[in-house]
Amino acid sequence: MKKGKIVKVAGPLVLAEGIENARMYDVVKVSKEELIGEIVEIKGGLVSIQVYEETGGIGPGDPVYSTNLPLSVELGPGILESIYDGIQRPLNLIYEKTGHLIARGVSVPSIDRKKEWAFTPTVKKGDKVAAGDIIGTVPETEVITHKVMVPYGLAGEIVEISSGKFNVEQTIAKLKTSEGVKELRMLTTWPVRVARPYKKRLSPSVPVCTGQRIIDTLFPLAKGGAACVPGPFGSGKTVVQQQLAKWADTEIVVYIGCGERGNEMTDVLMEMPELIDPKTGKSLMKRTVLVANTSNMPVAAREASIYTGITLAEYYRDMGYDVALMADSTSRWAEALREMSGRLEEMPGEEGYPAYLATKIANFYERAGKVQALGSDGRIGSISSVGAVSPPGGDMSDPVVQSTLKVVKVFWGLDSKLAYRRHFPAINWLTSYSLYNDNLKGYFESDVAKGWGQLRQETMSLLQRESELEEIVRLIGKDSLSPNDQLILEITKMIREDYLHQSAFEELDAYTSLKKQYKMLKLIHDIYALFKKAVEEHVSLRKLVALPVLEEVARVKLIPEDKMDTIDAIFAKVKEQVASINTELHSK
Repeated sequence: MKKGKIVKVAGPLVLAEGIENARMYDVVKVSKEELIGEIVEIKGGLVSIQVYEETGGIGPGDPVYSTNLPLSVELGPGILESIYDGIQRPLNLIYEKTGHLIARGVSVPSIDRKKEWAFTPTVKKGDKVAAGDIIGTVPETEVITHKVMVPYGLAGEIVEISSGKFNVEQTIAKLKTSEGVKELRMLTTWPVRVARPYKKRLSPSVPVCTGQRIIDTLFPLAKGGAACVPGPFGSGKTVVQQQLAKWADTEIVVYIGCGERGNEMTDVLMEMPELIDPKTGKSLMKRTVLVANTSNMPVAAREASIYTGITLAEYYRDMGYDVALMADSTSRWAEALREMSGRLEEMPGEEGYPAYLATKIANFYERAGKVQALGSDGRIGSISSVGAVSPPGGDMSDPVVQSTLKVVKVFWGLDSKLAYRRHFPAINWLTSYSLYNDNLKGYFESDVAKGWGQLRQETMSLLQRESELEEIVRLIGKDSLSPNDQLILEITKMIREDYLHQSAFEELDAYTSLKKQYKMLKLIHDIYALFKKAVEEHVSLRKLVALPVLEEVARVKLIPEDKMDTIDAIFAKVKEQVASINTELHSK
């Protein structure tokens, strides 16, 4: 390793000289304790290094060693079920080695070198393979099969391949290339700041089915899409992301806790292993990897954690899996950028953030997407990114929110007023939007129910009309409204309370399939059409909204998925009771 020496220390920023052949983003070891750092600026013979660990006690004259390698993650079997810090150090192994607090300079391999994995080849001697081709599989967990791929940049003929149990460093195959015979292992590395390559980017056309009614019905996210969840403190950002992690119909979950409070991250780390995956009946951790970086950890590692998480997600995407990536929160990441930018004495942009903030945010979200992976089998994988944003005081004009909205197509705006009223998910239906509705229309119309798009549009129109009517009610009272407008207020109340409100703690309400969502919403719209006709025939609205059967409508969300025929029976009861009122009216 090339040796230099420290000239100046400013918090996590270290200036050093004498490092030969220094390159941007090379990893260096700082001081005799070998603290991990990364070169972020080169000026003449001076290099600026952001250190991923506490720098107290080091000073000018201490040595600096360059590895001449970029910051990279290790890829191979054993990633799933792991809990890493921002630079992919396994926290459970660090705990066993140093106790509750992470010791400085601690070095632990990201992937277990001793554990043996059962490797089953999918190619044979003499087969021609290229980068991205799958040469074998490993049962990484009980629910996920790990696919071992030819590393990027290699192609040739398999001259030897083995089956059996191997650790990640042992040779499993030999590949004859134009540059000689290369040994293939299960363990590879990839620089975190470089997006992994793919054959072709595809247009998202299938929704991420989350089971959350307000999301799936009104503001859907496509597989391979990107969403933003901004909101003030206490509005439920973390809860929304945990619900998506549990219920979204993706195969792999990557959860990045970026600069979150220690107690919140502790809740995630304690709860995730206990969550039962509804698809498999096993622990959700069997298909999850956590990157935990709390607010008291070094600020530079917070900045790296986002790249670590997205690179792990890309690795599983390349195997052909659909990946859900949760970043909580990108505001803390942006704050880390701001702090490092200030120490580098760069020209500040809006609110002190670096001028390149928008570019960095765009680079992160652009790594989401639906792609055809490298390899001859044409497999397709996707990364769906959901980033929480915590603007100060819930201010949506915050530069992080605005820069994020320029690159994502789904905006789930959380509302503290809804949260205080205990309406969860606290997503405001008047400010939120999804630009994937046109992409997904074909799927909803053909795979769920014909008329889905029209039903969604009518629902949004009613909710917007309710907002206008509430302004009038505040000014001159509800009695001044026409019977039809009063009916709209009653129906939208039903939509809000009986459909959009959803409890994460009620087993039957926590998840709703798309088909049940359609039937629930159509029931409310059918009731609206029935009541509207009755009101036009001079039936009292007060009598209509007092019908006993409406209590059953409010409990439709608790009907099991296999008993959806009950919904049709409830509507038949509504028709019967409305007809009874009509008969009574005309008999007079």
